[in-house]
Amino acid sequence: MENSPKKMDKKDVQEFSTDVDGISYFVEAAPFQFNDQTRYYVSVNGAEKDIFVWDPERNMFRALDDNANILPDGLIRNISDKLMDIAVS
Repeated sequence: MENSPKKMDKKDVQEFSTDVDGISYFVEAAPFQFNDQTRYYVSVNGAEKDIFVWDPERNMFRALDDNANILPDGLIRNISDKLMDIAVS
């Protein structure tokens, strides 16, 4: 069992756009395995990557990083919804 995150190949990166409150965001998400769990590196508008992980209490993906607190709640919800679509496809 590997305890450190591995970077995924560029071919695994999912790119999508989303709008929140009239503002457009470009999102890149790349899955990686950590302790037998799929997590995602997520970059918004080319910014530093945040790590998103499944939160069973909230029933959504959420960011682990403190820096992610600056992301609007609607954007986090949209990213979570898209990650759920990616995870089940």
